[in-house]
Amino acid sequence: MPDRWPTAIDLMTADLVTVTHDAPLSEALGLMRSREIHEIPVLRGNRIAGMLTFESIARRATLPLSTKAEHLLILPPVVLGTTPYPEIAEQLLSTGLRAAPVVGRRGELLGLVSRTDLVKALPSLVRSASKPVDGIARSIGTTVKESDPVRSLIARIRLLEEHPLPVVDRKGKLVGAVGIRDLGRILWRPTIGGKRDAENKGNAMDVAVSTIMHSPPVTANAGTSITEAARRMIREHVSSVFVLSPSGKPESLVSQADLLGLAIAEASREGKALGDVYVEVTGLRGASDPSILTEIDRAVAGGLRRTSRYARPLLLNLHFAPHATHRTGDVTVEARLHTNKGIFYASTTGWNLLAGTGGLMDELVAQVRRHQEETRRPRHIGGGRRPSGEDESILVDPELESRIRTATEDE
Repeated sequence: MPDRWPTAIDLMTADLVTVTHDAPLSEALGLMRSREIHEIPVLRGNRIAGMLTFESIARRATLPLSTKAEHLLILPPVVLGTTPYPEIAEQLLSTGLRAAPVVGRRGELLGLVSRTDLVKALPSLVRSASKPVDGIARSIGTTVKESDPVRSLIARIRLLEEHPLPVVDRKGKLVGAVGIRDLGRILWRPTIGGKRDAENKGNAMDVAVSTIMHSPPVTANAGTSITEAARRMIREHVSSVFVLSPSGKPESLVSQADLLGLAIAEASREGKALGDVYVEVTGLRGASDPSILTEIDRAVAGGLRRTSRYARPLLLNLHFAPHATHRTGDVTVEARLHTNKGIFYASTTGWNLLAGTGGLMDELVAQVRRHQEETRRPRHIGGGRRPSGEDESILVDPELESRIRTATEDE
């Protein structure tokens, strides 16, 4: 482990592409497409006014391209040159942004630090980088058929904001991936076909997903290390890697967000991050019922309080994977809880999000409690085979066992 976490000034990119606050969307989109970036800083003078992202534009796709950039701004987190790596990771994950501007004392723009910059540095910073990627992978939940019309992606845009979706053929085999950037290539060119469908003169929303997807997808087999997954993301310029089953079907995925969660958990374990438990929720972005979200927050907070009786919670990942697009469809909820005692997993499926989340937190608390009891349970000592009868066993507390051995050696 390094003596210190790198700061924004160590990680940021200083060679920036920017637009002014009164620039039209057409200019911003042209720069994002040509430079293959998801977001662009918007300046008023030499100061940062906000960020313009593909996601913020896609949500307002009906606006004319002459609309000024300042009307679609997202306020980014405040990142200073001295902000440490774990805090940057937490800011990016909590806001859902892929990059944040690094500003000086007067608000002037110094550079841009992205999730990619953080992932590039991650293998040398976290102890768990050599472990298999399976331990942090999440289920995909939703796939896209290569024959589906591009129009169908609009209904899944909140999922595309989080990570690219796998594209499968008729047999369910992975053939590509489609993300928000792929959709952005044609979203504002409605009379032109996909990049491999130049002869199509109809509406771009009616062409097949296969015409805009990027292929081949970036994949990893079960057992691939976290370090290798990070390197593949950087080498292939992607934000996620699909983990394949032996039959070649997409089984789960690991995103940049999953990797950054490791850094947050490790920094929390060392006491170098904020004292509160960081909770990352994916799959619920854009949910329309705030009362349900409030109740879910309460269920999570209650579960974490009960967990703290047995271990110190560091990071909780909750992933909601809908099985259908209608409101009554089942949803699989997966949880991954990092604590100072280890990592615990649980999942459940049902239509009731609140009940599912509550049951999931109960299961995590039970797992942590059992782990605590097992580590405190007295162990058998003595040579030879363990006696078959309980009365024939000698039960000794580990601390007492150490004292017995010391006394025996002294004799």
